[in-house]
Amino acid sequence: MKAIIVGGGIGGLTTALMLRARGIGCELFEQSDTIRELGVGINTLPHAIRELAGLGLLQKLDDAAIRTDVLYYLNRHGQEVWRESRGIDAGHDVPQFSIHRGRLQSVIHRAVEERLGQAAVHTGCRLGAFTQDEGGVTAYFFDRSGAHASTVRGDILIGADGIHSRVRETLFPDEGPPCWNGLMLWRGARDWPVFLSGRSMIVAGGLHAKVVVYPIAEGSSPASRLTNWAVLVKVGDGNAPPPRREDWSRPGKREELMPHVARFSVPHVDVPGLISATSEFYEYPTCDRDPLPFWSCGRVTLLGDAAHPMYPVGSNGASQAILDARCLADALAGSEHPRQALMVYEQKRLPMTAEIVRSNRRGGPEGVIDAVEQLAPDGFDNVERVLSYSQREAIVRGYASKAGFAAIPGLAAVRA
Repeated sequence: MKAIIVGGGIGGLTTALMLRARGIGCELFEQSDTIRELGVGINTLPHAIRELAGLGLLQKLDDAAIRTDVLYYLNRHGQEVWRESRGIDAGHDVPQFSIHRGRLQSVIHRAVEERLGQAAVHTGCRLGAFTQDEGGVTAYFFDRSGAHASTVRGDILIGADGIHSRVRETLFPDEGPPCWNGLMLWRGARDWPVFLSGRSMIVAGGLHAKVVVYPIAEGSSPASRLTNWAVLVKVGDGNAPPPRREDWSRPGKREELMPHVARFSVPHVDVPGLISATSEFYEYPTCDRDPLPFWSCGRVTLLGDAAHPMYPVGSNGASQAILDARCLADALAGSEHPRQALMVYEQKRLPMTAEIVRSNRRGGPEGVIDAVEQLAPDGFDNVERVLSYSQREAIVRGYASKAGFAAIPGLAAVRA
């Protein structure tokens, strides 16, 4: 069997490794001229790290990332709404990693080239079209100038080509553009003094704006870390297209961001100072797409953001793509026919990811901050009198259960 993978992001690269581990051949095609270290920080959750550890990548990730220990949810006044241990500290057998997206992608990319050979990865190849018949799939790739680059034949084609997926567009030509919810996300990272344990993550804010801060790598000295920050602000009603196209590498505008930074009071870290000191940062209108009725058509299927783009809450985008890769590889290895394998994969993964997409629209686990702010917009003396521990726990734990990373009972929650 041979698979054609369209897209050289985290999902596509992980799929190549998963297939290789099961003796299934593949070639990967990426439209960019190089597979670059784009983006800023992300969190990868234990259920996804467990899959990467199974591929022998745990030590490489440990060398490039920070093991997250505690997550704090604060209101916009800096008062603690919820606190919980994460990763190993929550009882998982593997860590939760805070890592630069590009470094995560680079670790996986290097493993692909080592195990499959550099010839298996083709850059500068944009998918133009594909056809399929009873015997397989034929894909036609073009370079940036529009000239034909290659024609490739395989048993299946996997569209792992992101929120603007050409494969998805071919399967659903009338779907239209991604859905924008009116939220703009600014993201950046720079070397900054250690706060809390040096491995902690803070999410603070309220209904209309949030800030996220966490370290993603060692710093220039033992007293510093490469610290990731993100500011998410409601700037529109979601009824119009985003002001600029979704692009992880689009530079942000300081004059648009800084007026929003004054909304937050965050203890432990000087957020205005951190953001002001970041020379270059990026903006991204937070978009998703409605869940699809199906992912697979004959010998063609979707994976990762091409299948289920979701709002960036709950640390789930890259993690779910990694889980997709494992499930698809297992299905292909355990089925007699590729079509049957793609249906098994879809039946297992589509319902779960569709629920995560819908949950992220409602705020995901960060909705616990919103729930408290609705009841106590000016802050509180005792959060228990605003929303009980069990009510707050239900919001956070409910999401973790849906997303598949619920920790061992009794170890995850830390009462303030």
